[in-house]
Amino acid sequence: MLSIDPANLSTVELQTYMQYAIAPRPICFVSTMDKDGNVNLSPFSFFNMFSTNPPVCVFSPARRVRDNTTKHSLENVLEVPECVINIVNYDMVRQTSLASVEYPKGVNEFIKAGFTQLKSELVKPPRVAESPVQMECIVKQVIPLGDNAGAGNLVLAEIKRIHIREEILDDQGKIDQVKIDLVARLGGDWYCRVTADNLFQVEKPVRTVGIGVDSIPSAIRNSDILTGNNLGQLGNVEQLPADEEITQFQSDRELKEILDATIGDNINRERELHQYARKLLNQGKVAEAWKVLLS
Repeated sequence: MLSIDPANLSTVELQTYMQYAIAPRPICFVSTMDKDGNVNLSPFSFFNMFSTNPPVCVFSPARRVRDNTTKHSLENVLEVPECVINIVNYDMVRQTSLASVEYPKGVNEFIKAGFTQLKSELVKPPRVAESPVQMECIVKQVIPLGDNAGAGNLVLAEIKRIHIREEILDDQGKIDQVKIDLVARLGGDWYCRVTADNLFQVEKPVRTVGIGVDSIPSAIRNSDILTGNNLGQLGNVEQLPADEEITQFQSDRELKEILDATIGDNINRERELHQYARKLLNQGKVAEAWKVLLS
């Protein structure tokens, strides 16, 4: 394994390693305004939500590595502590990238990138009409992290109004994770797109008190077939199935075939049981997988 001391790297080299490794990152497409009313629009991938009550997002306009200058977005929120965080989806990602060009101060990136200004209800900076979700924010605090090139400036933005395009909602009025078609930032010129074929669900362990991987029998825990993800699924159950449940499940056709074909052959039986359990786990059938493994 390559081990690196950040102090031994240039800022550019360190930034490259971090941006490729700490990814994907959501994109904050932020509109701001200076004291003279000039609008700025710029994307930042140093961004996330940090609190729900109060609702606070944080983004970080870092000092430019090239010449240690600050960005217009940072200068604007120090003059007018308001902004709109516009969420970026696939349909607008290339225009969003164009808005990151370092135009001179006073140039409106809405115009340069071809976006539509939409008047905000509570704050001065306009919203991006093309964005699927727009959040009007009051800047509560700006925390500089240093004076050197590459140093970030944490902008704590409290959300005061959220606007959501209805076409991305499901029939319960919630945001549909497929319909919103999000994109995220990776390293270099790379992005990723959140589509239906690369979405998956992981059951939250807070709903149960799982037994933990350490409570899985060693023959299962040390399997050459089951993956770490499989062990995480198995360790998330609250209790193991009862003997009568295991016995009842042995009428399952595929399990019965394995048991009948491996009588007296414990090595192949364990391997085939683990393979069948892995198939069930990949289908989300954790209870059934446990019954197979304990047969």
